[in-house]
Amino acid sequence: MHVHATIDPQDTVNQDAFLDGLWKQNPVFVQVLGTCPTLAVTNSVSNALAMGAATLFVLVCSNVLISLVRKLVPKQVRIATYILIIATFVTVVDYVIKAASITVYKALGPFIALIVVNCIILGRAEAYASRNPVGRSALDGLGMGIGFIIALLCLGGVREILGAGTFLGYPLFGPGYQPWVLFLLPPGGFFTLGAWLLAFNAWKRRKEKTA
Repeated sequence: MHVHATIDPQDTVNQDAFLDGLWKQNPVFVQVLGTCPTLAVTNSVSNALAMGAATLFVLVCSNVLISLVRKLVPKQVRIATYILIIATFVTVVDYVIKAASITVYKALGPFIALIVVNCIILGRAEAYASRNPVGRSALDGLGMGIGFIIALLCLGGVREILGAGTFLGYPLFGPGYQPWVLFLLPPGGFFTLGAWLLAFNAWKRRKEKTA
């Protein structure tokens, strides 16, 4: 007797909702969204991780709540409602980071508050959470948030290693190493992001040709 396994289309959709944000629709490397915090806070891995975690929390929570109330909100005030929901969770993150680490809070500066107008979060609220059920919206926020963290860590790792010779504050090279301070400055952020975008697009194009 042969048993044929069937794939539930619902499981496939949920899997795509999560995986798209990680790779296929990565918010930084594919959609090139959220470049302001991406360039501003990635001068160290710790700052990149803190900003990524804060954005992940706001993304998941706002997606879930917006999905829950999507049928109750009139179309005329939906954007204002989304911003109010997002701002509420950003306020929570702001207080949590301030209580946990003043050093990280000062390093991130105004960019915590600017999560409210991050194109990634508002875009997912309008394009996905407002049109899909809660579970799928949570997976979408989780995938996009982790994809954003991956992108920030890619930039933060390169910039901290080359610009300071450290990783998470721990020295990697001997005392003779001369840091490339340029990578800790704003131009270094642009160079690093451009290099990652070039590498990502080259890999994607090569994969498409192979396929």
